Amino acid sequence: MRCIDGKQIAQQVRESVQSEINALGLRPGLATILVGNNPASHVYVRNKQKACEVAGIYSEGHTLPQDVQEITLLSLIAGLNDNPKIHGILVQLPLPVHLNERRVLDAVVPSKDVDGFHYLNVGKLTANCPGFVPCTPLGVLHLLKTEKTEITGAHAVVVGRSTIVGKPMAMLLLHNHATVTICHSKTRHLDDICRQADILIAAIGKPLFIKGEHVKPGAIVIDVGINRLPDGRLVGDVDFATVYEVASAITPVPGGVGPMTIAMLLLNTLQSAKWAMGKQ
Repeated sequence: MRCIDGKQIAQQVRESVQSEINALGLRPGLATILVGNNPASHVYVRNKQKACEVAGIYSEGHTLPQDVQEITLLSLIAGLNDNPKIHGILVQLPLPVHLNERRVLDAVVPSKDVDGFHYLNVGKLTANCPGFVPCTPLGVLHLLKTEKTEITGAHAVVVGRSTIVGKPMAMLLLHNHATVTICHSKTRHLDDICRQADILIAAIGKPLFIKGEHVKPGAIVIDVGINRLPDGRLVGDVDFATVYEVASAITPVPGGVGPMTIAMLLLNTLQSAKWAMGKQ
């Protein structure tokens, strides 16, 4: 049994990004847009900006009030689309309910959509064409490959069907020749399906949902969830204590997938700058 160290693997990615930027001859730029006063969102954006600074990426933050009009937000995005200093645009989710999330995300030009949420990038992922892939599933795939996981032919079960994690995760696994089952809150016999998984990825947003009894002995378990309990503890969607005894490898929370998400954001921003320079 091993615990997969997402912090260490993410640090390796960051160092690689920094090295490439030093040799690139162009400083990539990332713009973050934060609407409202969600404390968790402020922490996430601040962490992303700090990571950019360390890696040598130019970062600028735009904070808008909770009641901002949609036309104001769209105007800001249009300006960033046209700004040659900016290679990546990140709109921090969730947005206030009065804003149309799909319209806002699709306002970001696909070539700067480093979150991979624009419908054109979603389509490119489905077709296995070059484009931006959402950072969290991309980070999970990097973890699996770094750990030399045998993905080809494996039965991968993804618990969760969000457009941010579940669906793109399933596509990435399919492209890497896994047999993929997507489960969700309406899935019948969920326990039985999870027990069939060689690779089990939990992204359902329910704290400690996956127990040791749901895991096939020797499976690799990736915990994408992050939940704060009433007592203040941060836990994942996986009950680490019971699953640790069954799985062959597992990611902790915190310190597993989270650091990889930010590392992939840096990687995507670097890639956008390289594409802007006509490089692959």
